[in-house]
Amino acid sequence: MKRLKKYFLTGLLVTLPLVLSIYILIFVFEFVDGILGNLVNEYIKKIIGFYVPGMGIILFLALIMFVGFASVSLGARFFSKYLAKVISRLPVFRHIYMPLKQMFEFIFTQNNMAFKKAVLVEFPCQGNWSLGFVMGDTFQQAKEKIGSDLLNIFVPLAPNPITGFVVLAPKTNVIFLDMEIKEAMKLILSGGLLNPQELANKSANHNQEKK
Repeated sequence: MKRLKKYFLTGLLVTLPLVLSIYILIFVFEFVDGILGNLVNEYIKKIIGFYVPGMGIILFLALIMFVGFASVSLGARFFSKYLAKVISRLPVFRHIYMPLKQMFEFIFTQNNMAFKKAVLVEFPCQGNWSLGFVMGDTFQQAKEKIGSDLLNIFVPLAPNPITGFVVLAPKTNVIFLDMEIKEAMKLILSGGLLNPQELANKSANHNQEKK
């Protein structure tokens, strides 16, 4: 029974991610394809007599390329400012668009919101440590009021790192980590389940054993 249970759990761990991944891909394909594909395929069917699968995907990708070309040609800043100005006037849509825009900018941009260094900071109370990112030195008035050098530390919330807290912490109370920003982000996005450095060490040890 123990072996059967082990086989079942192992099979479940292998099968479920695979099945869910395929299901999500199919759902996304059908959803995106259905946005533009249904309209265009009606005309295509009249001409050639049958539907063309994936036509909506092709048109969607072409639309993305066109928007990207227009943004670069017209000037990304001008286009972005104009679009943000228009959307800011829409009562409900702006509350959906802006958070999504920030999230995708965070995921796809290389600078990771100008994070400089991954650190540990005592937050939300003494004795409890949180993973954060140094944004830079804090403003002068705060330094004068506290009487010490302070750092602006952004402590993101897991697993949604585009939201979090800004902590003004003394430099002496901040522990700097020998960890890349992307590694720290993996830890946050996984909710603490994925420790990138430990996995890297295990992978390195495994490769050495093979040699």
